[in-house]
Amino acid sequence: MYLCENYFLMSKKVTPYKDSTLSKKEQVAQMFDNVSNNYDFLNRIMTFGIDIKWRKKVVALVGKNNPKTILDIATGTGDFAIMLAKLNPTKITGLDLSKGMLDIGIKKVKNNNLEGLIDMVLGDSEKLPFEDNSFDAITVGFGVRNFENLDKGLQEILRVLKPKGIFVVLETSQPEKFPIKQIFNFYSKYIIPTIGKLFSKDKRAYTYLPQSAAIFPYGKKFNNILEKNGFNNATNKPLTFGVASIYTATK
Repeated sequence: MYLCENYFLMSKKVTPYKDSTLSKKEQVAQMFDNVSNNYDFLNRIMTFGIDIKWRKKVVALVGKNNPKTILDIATGTGDFAIMLAKLNPTKITGLDLSKGMLDIGIKKVKNNNLEGLIDMVLGDSEKLPFEDNSFDAITVGFGVRNFENLDKGLQEILRVLKPKGIFVVLETSQPEKFPIKQIFNFYSKYIIPTIGKLFSKDKRAYTYLPQSAAIFPYGKKFNNILEKNGFNNATNKPLTFGVASIYTATK
């Protein structure tokens, strides 16, 4: 219990706009609205395109369960939802707080002729607008660290996941070995904010994103949080020297 309480104390200190009176949730939605036009471009630059390989690994994991109904939370511009279409499910739902990100995602879905398969929904991960036991698989790519109430968000995900369904999270983590740890910390603290200032109209967004990643409980700590909230068989797999991790769990 102390672990989650400590996490929430830390997460309240890291918000996109420190002088704002809006809740973290509202600030995150505003931030992604602001950066939506350049988000995909900057994401490819900042990860050197490696994030695409990470996403493919998630799709492969999800595919092992042959899911027919998939929910992608924090879908953003729809990258995961579009990649998951390769699994030939009957329905994919992408959900996000940011209308700006969803608007771009809707265009990408249309350009890929996937309008009949993928629904893009404006919604809150802590108040999912779906019935209990609705989805065979649920994914979140680089989104759980933006939940305002992590426990509540995970409990909602568990609620709408079918029994024996799979939950897969792709999230940034922190390398622990020298010299990758030192290089990654320098890159996160100085390079990412600098690139953000040059190419994004919201300069604070790319200061917040690495800060939120730095305090997020990764590895076994996040596994423990998943299991505390009712998930089973929580595992984690570090990627690219530990700069990101894939988490899997079942209901």
